[in-house]
Amino acid sequence: MDKKNALRAGALAAGTTLMMLLMTSPALALTRDDGDDPGSGLSVAETLGLYVLIPLALFTIIAGLVMALDKSKDRAPKAKSGTKTGTGTTAADAKA
Repeated sequence: MDKKNALRAGALAAGTTLMMLLMTSPALALTRDDGDDPGSGLSVAETLGLYVLIPLALFTIIAGLVMALDKSKDRAPKAKSGTKTGTGTTAADAKA
């Protein structure tokens, strides 16, 4: 059964690789198509700001809003039955 799974995984990996190579071939073309009008490139600072700093800022803003607007008050973990309740007695003793 392991040979069958290995063969299936190998075929899937080979097929995925082949499809990726076939789909990326236009991206590797050296000649420009009609109507191409590429803009100017981004500087290093613009690239870092666009792909690193802006997503980090958005993540921080969203996480801060979630934490600030969280209405739940119960943060303590629930005590399991049979454990100490903090008064020197167990939960079972407290019931009796």
